[in-house]
This record gives sequence, C-alpha cells and structure tokens, in this order.
Amino acid sequence: MREKIEQAVKAALPGVAFVVERPRALEHGDYSTNAALVGKVDPQELSSKLRSLLSSNEIEKIEVAGKFINFFLSREELAPKEQTIPQLYAGKKIMVEYTDPNPFKEFHIGHLVGNVIGESIARLFEISGAAVSRANYQGDVGVHVAKAIWGKIHPPAGGPELSWGEAYTYGDSQYETHKEAIDTLNKTIYDKSDAAVQALYDEGRAQSLKHFEEIYKTLGTKFVYYFFESETGPKGMEIVRSHPEVFEESEGAVVFKGERYGLHTRVFINSKGLPTYEAKELGLAELKQEQGSFDLSITITAHEISEYFKVVRKAAELVFPNLEGRMLARFHGFLRLTTGKMSSRKGNVITGESLIEDLTETARGRQDVAVGAIKYALLKSGVSKDIIFDPEKSLSLEGDSGPYLQYALVRARALLRKAREAGVEMGRSDLPKKASMLEHLLVHYSDAVERAAKEMEPHYVTTYLTELAAAFNSWYAQEKVIGGEHQDYGVFLTQAVERTMSQGLTLLGIPTPEEM
Repeated sequence: MREKIEQAVKAALPGVAFVVERPRALEHGDYSTNAALVGKVDPQELSSKLRSLLSSNEIEKIEVAGKFINFFLSREELAPKEQTIPQLYAGKKIMVEYTDPNPFKEFHIGHLVGNVIGESIARLFEISGAAVSRANYQGDVGVHVAKAIWGKIHPPAGGPELSWGEAYTYGDSQYETHKEAIDTLNKTIYDKSDAAVQALYDEGRAQSLKHFEEIYKTLGTKFVYYFFESETGPKGMEIVRSHPEVFEESEGAVVFKGERYGLHTRVFINSKGLPTYEAKELGLAELKQEQGSFDLSITITAHEISEYFKVVRKAAELVFPNLEGRMLARFHGFLRLTTGKMSSRKGNVITGESLIEDLTETARGRQDVAVGAIKYALLKSGVSKDIIFDPEKSLSLEGDSGPYLQYALVRARALLRKAREAGVEMGRSDLPKKASMLEHLLVHYSDAVERAAKEMEPHYVTTYLTELAAAFNSWYAQEKVIGGEHQDYGVFLTQAVERTMSQGLTLLGIPTPEEM
C-alpha cells in the first residue's frame, strides 16, 4: 500500500523529495507523509488531492496533523495478505564476503559477529531479487601461521601437546623473544622450502578448515567461494610490481601514496620482499573477478579497518578501473564483554564456538535456541554499533531475545495444529468489524524488509519481529480463537503471523523450531 500512496503523492506534488512511512503511534494512522512540509504547500489542499487519487476501498480516511498527512487503511485492506517483498536488487549479482577466519587460530567471537551479520545481509539481498554468492577469505599464510608452527615445534618444556589454537597463542607470546626465528620461519612457509615445515603447515591448515566447516553448519552458512591468502599473495605481488604508475619504492618497500587521494600511505610489499595484507587484497580482487561474476562485491568486516579498506579500494580501482564503485564494505562493531574487547592474541579469549557451546548447555541442550539467542543479540542493533552480550538475558522468554521470537512462532504453529485437529475452516467469513493491533502491524512487514535490504541493516527486521511477537502474544492471551466468536478469521490471522515470523526469522538466520 505504501507504494500506491507514494505514487499518489508524486502525481499530486511532482518533483518533491518526500517520505511515506509508518507513524510512531497507531493513532496517527497506518502511513504518514511529510510531503506538504517539504513541498511547502497547504496540507489540507494536498490531502484533498490525495483523496481523489486513492481508492476508498483501500484508504478509509486521510487526516491532516500539522504539516503531516496521515493515512488510515480500510478494514478490508488490513486483513492479512501474503506480502511481496520489493525487488530492489532484481537482476543484480552480488558477492558477499564475510566471516574470514584465519586457519591456525581460534574462530573468535569477531568472526562470529561477521558471520551472523554477513549471512543475514546475504539473505536480505536474495529475498530482494539479487543472485548472491557467498565468499570467505581466509588467512592461511602470514606471521600468525609462523607463530603457530613455531609453537608446535618449540612447545613449553614438560607441557601437554598444544592444539593449533594454543600453539598460536604460545607462539605469539614468545614472538618478541624469538622474532628473528619466527620471521625466518614465515619466509620458509611462503617459499615452501622445508618439507617438515610444509607437512606441519598442511596438517594445521586441513584441521582448521575442517573445524570451521562444522561451525558454519551450526550457523546455517554455506559458502560458494573460498579464497586464501596463499593464493592472493603471489597475485598481489605481481599486480603491485606490474603497476609502477600506482605504486612506488620507499626505503626498500613498495608503497601506495594515498595522500594524493585524501587518504594515507600504506605498504603493499614489505622490506623483506613479502606481500602485506594490502597486496593480498589486490590479489583477492583479481581472484574474485576471475572466479565469480558480480555487479557488486561487498565485504562485511570490523570497523577498525575502515581506513585501511579505503586505501586498498582506491588502489584496486586504479589497477582495475572496471571495479570503480563496485567494491563496498559494511563495517560492524565489536562484541564486548565486561572485560572489554576480546582478541585472539589473548590467552583468555572466548571463542565463537565456546560461546555457542556454553549457551547450548544453559538452554538444556537446545542448540537451535542458543544460536537464535546469539544471532538476535548480534542483530538487534545497528550493524556499526558495539554489542554487549548478556548470556542470561539472551535466553529470556520475556521479550527482546531470540527465544522470545522463536516461542511466538512455536505458539502460532501449535495453534494451527489444534485448528486442523478441530476441523476449523480457516477464512475471512467472520471478519471482526474492528482491526487488531496485530493486523496493523502485519501490514508493515515488507516495508521493514525493504528498508533492511536497502540500508544493509538487519536490525529493522529484528525490531519489527519483536514488536509483532509482542502483539501476537497479547492478542493470543485476550482472544479465544478455537471455539470463539471469530475462530475462522482468528486461525487465518494466526497463519499470517506464522508465515511472517517464519520468513522473518529465516532472513535473520535464526532457526525456526516446531516445539520449545
């Protein structure tokens, strides 16, 4: 309905930039526009024009409140219909890169944040018409690998055998003391010049990647493309060396002078002749184009590297002019605990998998509930905001949690099962004269999804579903559905809630259980 109102406003007031949106309070209608305000016209006169352009079968009344015009939908229009999601990205091919863990290190909670946000954004693109390919870029070479392998070769005397994550943590703690040896080992790994080191490398890489796949399965993610720094590094080196018009030598290294473009200088090949993360990003840009076809490439990553990304993107656009405007990023905040930001360089790191395991145990073995709790907590605020995770609150059934939404869905499904067993003929023949808050809310589902997809902000869906769950629970507590005055319509309305909750939770990547 919003689109029809927008078309009417455009016809009545052409050339004016306005918005049509849901008012904050129900007493102000189902939709409202600021067109009279921004167009500097008489709102009464504009509302009269709109009355002539909009069907009374769909709009019951139009009211003026100051400079705003409010629209109240008709009773018939408020009866639930299966909604069509606007196809904002129809025909677009979008590659979404997210998660990006590093083999030989733990899958820390930063990777968990990236995965949850990236998966939801990918699903929002898909339901909005895009052909989405999921990509995962993993750092399987670099000094962190050398630290892990060094830790395996030189474990603490008399201690137990170290896992790869533990070996990395130990190697990192010893780096300053054994810097020369670890840096030499790093070069050996790049050169593949030592068979014993290569065997350790192959073992650690395979174990890490297998373990990551288990976590992806738990989180409901399946990637199409896997890119690795061991592949992007050599390509990046070649790209940098073959574009002296973009890069220049400086004190034995090769750099990109970003100041010419309002940015800053970054090293792409270090003084040891090895590619930096920046050079690898150029190799990644080339590999993405070689292996996948896309109109947009979007990277989901932490906001602490936003300035780094700007430099890399500019260098990539100079090297690959066809990528200009097609490399985007969505920067997310950190998951914070009372002790502050977590880092995989600390021995007390809380890993993504340990968070899932601990919450699953608290949820009496219900992994689907634990995953739902985590995903809701990570998606209920704006993407760029930091998150403080409270395990106890995350599992609450009292509202503002993933399990609260899951329980509302389970309740709706249970009611539908009972209706089928009772032989209720679902329909609209006994439509109540007055619409409920639930019906007023259901109208806005597609609007919430459209905004979330357009702005790459899943929290609009999370907020909407939380409000819908509260309205459904309130309605359910007050209404006698089966055997009630409006049982056919009550079941019809419940089906609309079940359909909306199920699709909305799926967009967030939150499991949709049958029972709880």
